[in-house]
Amino acid sequence: MFSRLREDIASIRARDPAARNSWEVLTCYPGLHALILHRWAKACWQAQLKWLGRFISQLGRMLTGIEIHPGATIGRRVFIDHGMGVVIGETAIVGDDSTIYQGVTLGGTSLAKGAKRHPTLGRGVIIGAGAKVLGGFSVGDGAKVGSNAVVTKEVPAGATAVGNPARIIERNIVSAEPDQAAARLFAAYGVMPNGDDPLSKALHGLINQVAAQEQQLQVMLAALQGAGIGCRRLEEAGQFDAAQLNRLVD
Repeated sequence: MFSRLREDIASIRARDPAARNSWEVLTCYPGLHALILHRWAKACWQAQLKWLGRFISQLGRMLTGIEIHPGATIGRRVFIDHGMGVVIGETAIVGDDSTIYQGVTLGGTSLAKGAKRHPTLGRGVIIGAGAKVLGGFSVGDGAKVGSNAVVTKEVPAGATAVGNPARIIERNIVSAEPDQAAARLFAAYGVMPNGDDPLSKALHGLINQVAAQEQQLQVMLAALQGAGIGCRRLEEAGQFDAAQLNRLVD
C-alpha cells in the first residue's frame, strides 16, 4: 500500500508544477484522496461487501467531489488533477499513468446489467477538463481527449480526439511502457501545441484553393489585356486576403 502511495505522490509531482513537496500532495490533493478511498471501496466490493464499498465511495464523493464506483478498475500512477465533478462508472477501466482533469465523465450508454458499459482507457491516456467519454469502447495507449470533447467511439492509440462529437486527429504512437513513462510527451488538458484539427485543416485547404484560383484569374486577365481584349474588373468585390482568413481559422 505504501509503495503505491509513494508512486502516486511521485507521479503527481512529475505532472503538476504546482506541487511543491510530497507533504503538500499527500494532504492537499483531492485526486489522491479519492484514489485511496477507492482502493478501500474496491477491496470491499471484491469481498462481496457491496453496500460498504458503495458507502465508502459516497464518502469519497462528499469529501473530494470525485465519484468513482467501487467496481471500477484504476491502474497505477493515475493522476486525477483538481478532480471536482469527475465521475467514473462501474465497468470503467483506467490504465496506468493516465491523467484525468476536472469535470470528466467516463460513463455508460447501456442499461444492460453485467455488460461492459463504460470505457477502457489504455496506458498514458489524458482526458481534458469537461470531456465525456461514453460507452464500452477503448481509448488507446497514449491517446488524448481534448477539453469538453464528447467521445462515443473508439480512439486509436496515440491519437487525439477533439470537439462535439469528437473528431479523431491522428498522431504518432508513443510507447507507453512503464520504463518509458517519463519520456512521453505530456499534454496538459489534452491540448496539443499546433494541433491539427481536421475542420481547421479543411478550411485552410478551401482558403488556399480559392487563393490559387484568384491568382490564376489574375494571370488570365493580364493575358487578355495584353492581347488587347478589355475586361472590366469588379473592384467593389474587394481583394481576397488568404493570409487574413487563415489567421482567423487558426
